[in-house]
Amino acid sequence: MNSKHKISLFIFLAVFLSAFSLSDDAWHLKKFENGISVYTRNSPGSDFKELKSVCSLKTSLSSIVALLNDWDTYPQWVYKCGKSTTLKKISEGELIHYQTVVAPWPVDSRDFVVNVRLSQDPVSKVVKIVSTCKPDYIPKVDGYVRITEFSASWTLVPQKDGMVEVTYQLLVNPGGYVPAWLVNLAVVDGPYETTLNFKQWVMKDKYQKALVPLIKN
Repeated sequence: MNSKHKISLFIFLAVFLSAFSLSDDAWHLKKFENGISVYTRNSPGSDFKELKSVCSLKTSLSSIVALLNDWDTYPQWVYKCGKSTTLKKISEGELIHYQTVVAPWPVDSRDFVVNVRLSQDPVSKVVKIVSTCKPDYIPKVDGYVRITEFSASWTLVPQKDGMVEVTYQLLVNPGGYVPAWLVNLAVVDGPYETTLNFKQWVMKDKYQKALVPLIKN
């Protein structure tokens, strides 16, 4: 291949990769405040935006996992959380969880059931907590619209300076008769408020002193 063809190929690849990076499924920053970045992106096969919040804080992996495992406190710091109950503990790293989402009148409140699994990479020490929807695990509850499409994750990445990068990711179809365009207008508030409260709560003594057997700091 001569130099002219190499230059042409380089230009083609550059244009192609640029177009790919700007595709509809790329993350778009929607808010940055108090050290919290909130992103949204289109999700293939869904009319609803996928959400991601990212922040960094100086704390231990165990403190974060201890807070995320403290399900009874969720109504106090998770955005619009009404009830939070563990239905079944399968193992130290897996459980079935039930939660409700309070909606303003006249919209019906929602509820969901998820299988939650915790894992840690033994080399990088990265912690993943992944929630997958189990809508038929229990019968529907009167007064609530059961969410049937829900996936969420927390990813904790330890940094060399003692900081931990925390990424919360969520894709949910609230169901019922709420149009996607209306939901998408307000998607930034939930992950931002949850992450802001999370940053404050994790600094409480009970979490700072916590040791989680499954987690290596």
